[in-house]
Amino acid sequence: ERREDLQVNQLATQIWIKPDIRKTDVDFSEILNAIQEIAKDVSIFFDELEAVNSPSKDDDSLLHHGNFTSTSDDAGRLEVVGEEVPDKNKINGLYFRDGKCRIDYLLVYRKSNPQTEKREVFERNIRAEGLQMEKESSLRNSDIIFVKLHAPWEVLGKYAELMNVRMPFRRKIYYLHRRYKFMNRIEKQISRFRGWLPRKPMKLDKETLPDLEENDCYTAPFSQQRIHHFIIHNKDTFFNNATRSRIVHHILQRVKYEEGKNKIGLNRLLSNGSYEAAFPLHEGSYRSKNSIKTHGAENHRHLLYECWASWGVWYKYQPLDLVRRYFGEKIGLYFAWLGWYTGMLFPAAFIGLFVFLYGVTTLNHCQVSKEVCQATDIIMCPICDKYCPFMRLSDSCIYAKVTHLFDNGATVFFAVFMAVWATVFLEFWKRRRAVIAYDWDLIDWEEEEEEIRPQFEAKYSKKERMNPISGKPEPYQAFADKCSRLIVSASGIFFMICVVIAAVFGIVIYRVVTVSTFAAFKWALIRNNSQVATTGTAVCINFCIIMLLNVLYEKVALFLTNLEQPRTESEWENSFTLKMFLFQFVNLNSSTFYIAFFLGRFTGHPGAYLRLINRWRLEECHPSGCLIDLCMQMGIIMVLKQTWNNFMELGYPLIQNWWTRRKIQQEYGTQGKTSFPQWEKDYNLQPMNAYGLFDEYLEMILQFGFTTIFVAAFPLAPVLALLNNIIEIRLDAYKFVTQWRRPLASRAKDIGIWYGILEGIGILSVITNAFVIAVTSDFIPRLVYAYKYGPCAGQGEAGQKCMVGYVNASLSVFLVSDFENRSEPTSNGSEFSGSPLKYCRYRDYRDPPHSPVPYGYTLQFWHVLAARLAFIIVFEHLVFCIKHLISYLIPDLPKDLRDRMRREKYLIQEMMYEAELERLQKERKERKKNGKSYLNEWP
Repeated sequence: ERREDLQVNQLATQIWIKPDIRKTDVDFSEILNAIQEIAKDVSIFFDELEAVNSPSKDDDSLLHHGNFTSTSDDAGRLEVVGEEVPDKNKINGLYFRDGKCRIDYLLVYRKSNPQTEKREVFERNIRAEGLQMEKESSLRNSDIIFVKLHAPWEVLGKYAELMNVRMPFRRKIYYLHRRYKFMNRIEKQISRFRGWLPRKPMKLDKETLPDLEENDCYTAPFSQQRIHHFIIHNKDTFFNNATRSRIVHHILQRVKYEEGKNKIGLNRLLSNGSYEAAFPLHEGSYRSKNSIKTHGAENHRHLLYECWASWGVWYKYQPLDLVRRYFGEKIGLYFAWLGWYTGMLFPAAFIGLFVFLYGVTTLNHCQVSKEVCQATDIIMCPICDKYCPFMRLSDSCIYAKVTHLFDNGATVFFAVFMAVWATVFLEFWKRRRAVIAYDWDLIDWEEEEEEIRPQFEAKYSKKERMNPISGKPEPYQAFADKCSRLIVSASGIFFMICVVIAAVFGIVIYRVVTVSTFAAFKWALIRNNSQVATTGTAVCINFCIIMLLNVLYEKVALFLTNLEQPRTESEWENSFTLKMFLFQFVNLNSSTFYIAFFLGRFTGHPGAYLRLINRWRLEECHPSGCLIDLCMQMGIIMVLKQTWNNFMELGYPLIQNWWTRRKIQQEYGTQGKTSFPQWEKDYNLQPMNAYGLFDEYLEMILQFGFTTIFVAAFPLAPVLALLNNIIEIRLDAYKFVTQWRRPLASRAKDIGIWYGILEGIGILSVITNAFVIAVTSDFIPRLVYAYKYGPCAGQGEAGQKCMVGYVNASLSVFLVSDFENRSEPTSNGSEFSGSPLKYCRYRDYRDPPHSPVPYGYTLQFWHVLAARLAFIIVFEHLVFCIKHLISYLIPDLPKDLRDRMRREKYLIQEMMYEAELERLQKERKERKKNGKSYLNEWP
């Protein structure tokens, strides 16, 4: 008691020794402010004494059930008696009990949790930092406690200055270039003509959007000493809600919860279970009884729902400034990138659709498909052992026509276009990102020195060295330990890639075994289309294996990343991202690579087939080629993958939230949910993914790979990607606005490591498309035949008339009696000519059976092989040169933006000087009025 009385006396004496009060020219308002600060210190001190004397701060006696009640010490004690409290603020659940202090952040814990002591210390230190606090028990479960936090103006100003938060201080002045009278007249005529045209439907209605003041003002890092420079209409709204929650989160990350060097930060309390959740609140409901056109938006969440997340505005531009203001720059950049990617898909989809339609229009004039459809006298050898019958070449007429739709004269042009498109997309995204970074004040923003991960500190706390930046000792990982962990991690990655290869090997065995089974099937439809049935079922099974392995890969990537012990969160995120992308990319595309480059390439020839484990005969391509198999693989995987992702992104949260609402209705009736405060409603929503935007980026990056890597085999891939992305934007927006808790508004300058991955995919796409055109398609064999062996040989022509006889020239002859015993078909082919077949045909360039070297490669085979290799080299070098030329010609920063940045920097300095000069002149005038003038004053 003596010690407590002594501390109280010391706090009381501080009232009279405050530095601000010892000034000679102090006024009464400054004395009141000082007394309020001391009262706050005294209240914090009494809270500490209460925490020491009481057994637990989580006692039920401090909580009020079912009301907007408070355990706050500051908000209620400093209220002026008789002042009216806004009822609306008390009802909507966004404010404290007094209706004045807005809830900036919310912590949730359970009273039954044993980590009580850590929470008590943490909350006392929170109040010591100046944050105001209220506690509220849940209406559904009294064990759940909500801790509401509010940052007063003094705390916001202090930490905004420490965090270099840029705030508006002067409206922008737009200078127009001086024009000649003739140009002014032309511009007036053009503007008058535009007035007659219909309004662009994609543009948003500016009347429904709020005036985003910070976009029309010059900004500067906030400073309390120069606070008079900034535009402050209302201190309560000067810092928007996203900035307020970011400042509070910054404070919570630096508050101690236990004595010790590393016992600090909210993240550690969340990881050890002291708190169950921590998040900022949404700004009310996203729905309203009144129309937004007649009554306006209720809040920014309602506005985002109406003009962004609603399915009725799928064709309109995104309100990126509003998204950034509500969710922060990191999420805003994701949607900006997704919108830019979707917009750039329009020309790619148009050209891809044109290539497909070109194949449709030229289908009746294609000489190759005509010869295939008319080849009733050409009998093809069986495509599998025993059960597969002989077949006429004309039976594959439909497949030949479908192949022409994707493999025609425009395919090479489209492959070159898509390679260039990928480069143009990335280069112009850099320019777009620079404009966004300028508009959102991210040009000069640099990430703070990141905190060390708790796991890294716990592992290497015994070894320390001085940080060269901060000059403080920190845990240190030895080089040998780091290398050994990286080697083990790389071995794990290699092992998982081998698992993928084993899965592909299993699919290959399935295809080899099943094609014979389907060939002997009872149903004629399956028996006559055994190869298509085999490919379709194999693709579906492959998709199921892909989805199952993705679950395993996530756990393995998490284990390997934690095994590496990255130092900071960004290092951990980059390492995990790279592993997950590598795993899923290999998992998703391994079967596609097999079909594109290995299927039918190493089968041997009739009479000398290559076999798997000396048992199963390797699968051959269809008589019309392997491209149809590749198209089926890409089409089915792409559609199923996008459908599954969309269901998991939106369907799963919808089902979970519906189940929660159903339980609430069963407990409280139909009016239960509407009577809940906002913090209770937000707590019942689903939290954002543990990995942030990782899943959203990964889905789009994998889609970008599908769109570019094998686009020569499937020109409709950009069309499918475009349709999916139009849905994806609104689906993600709906999910962020309605189904998820509000994420913390984080800052970022770009999309991070994903840009480097996109560049790698762009390079890989050039190589794969070159091989698809040269190896998988029949473009090169047709070209060689037209210029060397066809009717137009030596004439320099390659039209359809030059392709006469191509089908016959691309097929070799086999003597049926040369079949191996295990390959000999059960039927002798007598159903075709009435007598047993002596010869059948197969796709290859080999000599006939009666030549000096039976079944040896012909000269045409070597010509085609040389042409394929030459095409790959020329195509790659040409496209890479074009890509590098485009990268060199397109600057990363637009010229007008560079000039605006320079001029703005100059104007900001001039404005700051003018404002400071104006302040000094006012002070000088006031001194003269008061009779206090000094010699040698400036100015």
